Amino acid sequence: MCVDCGCGDTEIVSVELHDEILAVNNRTAQHNREHFDEHKLLSVNLMGSPGAGKTALLEGTAFAFTGHGRLGALAGDLATDNDARRLLDAGIVAVPINTGSACHLDAEMVHRALHHFPLEGLDYLFIENVGNLVCPAVYDLGQSLNVVALSVTEGEDKPLKYPFMFRKADAVVLTKVDLLPHLRVSVAAIEDSLARVLPEPLLFKVSAHTGEGLEEWAAWLEARRAAAVEVPQSARDDTLAALV
Repeated sequence: MCVDCGCGDTEIVSVELHDEILAVNNRTAQHNREHFDEHKLLSVNLMGSPGAGKTALLEGTAFAFTGHGRLGALAGDLATDNDARRLLDAGIVAVPINTGSACHLDAEMVHRALHHFPLEGLDYLFIENVGNLVCPAVYDLGQSLNVVALSVTEGEDKPLKYPFMFRKADAVVLTKVDLLPHLRVSVAAIEDSLARVLPEPLLFKVSAHTGEGLEEWAAWLEARRAAAVEVPQSARDDTLAALV
């Protein structure tokens, strides 16, 4: 768990302090959302375990979107700019966010990065969160969508072990499916685990290595961006707030 905020552990940080941390974070997230709406961006919080294939998925996404949209990415990691450099090589406008000891990105980290990031001309912004299946789901970053990358090598019961993360997901991308012939893994068992925590899970089966599933994944993103541009997320949030 993160030593800065406790990530909900009341033995480390009091409930009152944790709630205030989240309230401050949520205000900054709303400000980020206004940035994204202003530039007509679909912003995607991409979460998953270390090694789940998040960076490879974005590389494959860039290939699938060739000529159909310009991609940007904020690459979160405790240290190094390795992922950001890979994304740059794939043609994605990318900058790293190094968190030090923090096991997740928060809205303020994203906000600081946005002030040094060329949003003009982009259609999609992916926020590649720190590899972790717990804390990243707690923090709103201002994103339009939450997506979880789950690799076939991680085990069939990950959604059951980390239900909060998967319940927050608008979609789950099952990565590295080209490895299935070499593994004792049942996709049906993974789907069953997802269905136990998500009533109607949306699952894309993708291989960044072979390109399998990337067209369907890209088409879904295009449709979600079209809907988001028509009714910006910040406007939907304002409407919901007025109804509360």
